Amino acid sequence: MRNFQAKIKSAKALQKTLALLKKKRGKIVFTNGTFDILHPGHVSYLAQARKLGTHLVVALNTDASVKRYKGPTRPVNSLEDRMLVMASLEAVDFVTSFDEDTPLELIRQLRPNILVKGGDWEVAKIVGADDVLSWGGKVKSLPFVAGKSTTSILEKARV
Repeated sequence: MRNFQAKIKSAKALQKTLALLKKKRGKIVFTNGTFDILHPGHVSYLAQARKLGTHLVVALNTDASVKRYKGPTRPVNSLEDRMLVMASLEAVDFVTSFDEDTPLELIRQLRPNILVKGGDWEVAKIVGADDVLSWGGKVKSLPFVAGKSTTSILEKARV
């Protein structure tokens, strides 16, 4: 059984690992998000993303980045906890994080073959899409599982 904690890597270490995998014809899929409270929609999305290539990289917003994006009550779970949960998933090969408001610099550093986001993102509006397309990669918007979101879970929990 693989040590899932070994899937968690710094951006610099991941860059080296991915370069080696690409030399062996690996096809790197990249996605990013908060992934604060994991739910069936996330699991379905990540499984779909993984099928697009040989390795799936998930980049998580740091706690400070989430607060700037989602507000002062988020994230519910710390970055360390979110990274551990994400790394435990079979579909996920590598987990890293970024502190900026968008993952653009990380995308440029890692140079994935395929960039994916959830169905609420139009391909033209996905951060990093132009870069990935410029080096011959692909960009995809994957369908959501209706009615499954962290926001809806939190609203239900407040009742």
